[in-house]
Amino acid sequence: MTKLPFPYIHQFRDRHGKLRRYVRLPGRKRVALTGEAGSREFKETYETIVHGKREEIGANRTIPGTISAGIVSYYNSAAFASLAPETQRVRRNILERFRAEHGDKRIAVLQRAHIDRMVAAKAATPAAARNFLNTVRALMQHTILQGWREDDPTHGVRRPKMATGGFRTWTEEDIATFEAAHPVGTRARLALGLLLHTAQRRSDVVRMGRQHVRDGVIEVRVQKTRTVLAIPLHPALQAILEATPSDHLTFLVTREGSPFTPPGFTNWFREMCKAAGLPRGLSPHGLRKAACRRLAEAGCSANVIAAVSGHVSLREIQRYTAAADQARMARTAIDTVAAMFPSTVKR
Repeated sequence: MTKLPFPYIHQFRDRHGKLRRYVRLPGRKRVALTGEAGSREFKETYETIVHGKREEIGANRTIPGTISAGIVSYYNSAAFASLAPETQRVRRNILERFRAEHGDKRIAVLQRAHIDRMVAAKAATPAAARNFLNTVRALMQHTILQGWREDDPTHGVRRPKMATGGFRTWTEEDIATFEAAHPVGTRARLALGLLLHTAQRRSDVVRMGRQHVRDGVIEVRVQKTRTVLAIPLHPALQAILEATPSDHLTFLVTREGSPFTPPGFTNWFREMCKAAGLPRGLSPHGLRKAACRRLAEAGCSANVIAAVSGHVSLREIQRYTAAADQARMARTAIDTVAAMFPSTVKR
């Protein structure tokens, strides 16, 4: 059988002796070729299969030029595919709600005033307003690249100010209370140990397993940034891992033995906090912040902390180091003054 001078072609004779030819591209289903080898029909079919544009998922259910069509196109873009799974999930939720309300409207008529009103309507929840603005901004940038718009209507829209410092950072008292309620050997204590002693996000902690531990180091591929971190095992975490049985690919599993989803893990962990008698508002992310706080209070620089936590931006970490430095300098100052000017108050 003569080999054809075209890549990706697979040819064979079936059980009836008929010659079959298919194009089999990597990662895609095989497609039958028609026409005699070398004929015009054969070449046109081959070119369409190999170089033709694939139909975007959901495109046949949308009207071109609408917000709905723009969202479908964004879902099929390289920019969306490059996002971490958790970020994709969050953005899909936001965009589907956006599509339900405005999907039939034209992208070209969307103005900054419209975005301003939408963001303002979420002022009571600044974090949600920021996520909405960031997501719509990414969508608009995609539509500009596609030539559907020439400008970005989110440009100049102010991000709502956060009324608080975000997720509450766990205090040492909070940690001690949780540890007293959940001894070593329990799933809850294992969860706290992984969060506190690796300084990772919940989405990374729920994927950790014994296969990631080697020679006293736990290796983490950060979902958000795709960065690989090698974190030495804290002695306390080492002791927890040794005392906690695990027959699964992940350390943390549900009651049924399945890996946690990030949202499911957060819901379960909040129940563990409640069982420990802790106040509402404590979260897995608050333990990540507590880990960074501990590192700062131990004298670690922002760059050293980032080597453990995997932060790309040092802005948040610098707040921890600044607070720790202030506390140290204040103690030094008071001790110096006390030594120079001893108290004359009699006790």
